[in-house]
Amino acid sequence: MGDMLIRDIPDPLKREIEQAARKGGQSLSGKAIDLLRKGMVAERDAKPEPGLSAWDAIRSAFATENAIGDEFSQIMDEIEADRKRDFGRPIEDFE
Repeated sequence: MGDMLIRDIPDPLKREIEQAARKGGQSLSGKAIDLLRKGMVAERDAKPEPGLSAWDAIRSAFATENAIGDEFSQIMDEIEADRKRDFGRPIEDFE
């Protein structure tokens, strides 16, 4: 295992990590590693995959709900038709 030195940690943040470590029965290093790991997972999960189109993003939401099929295609066709119909219309038409 490697070591990491983190400089210039604000004192309030260090105290908060120390308190959380004590409360959880962990060492300061153990708690910091746990927080770093959770932060990495959250950051990875929050980022959309590069090149993911709106179509793919919407499709994955439908897939999560097991709603893939003809209904999905029909909805996406309606969205695309609305988008094409609205393209170029003045903003005040949408208000």
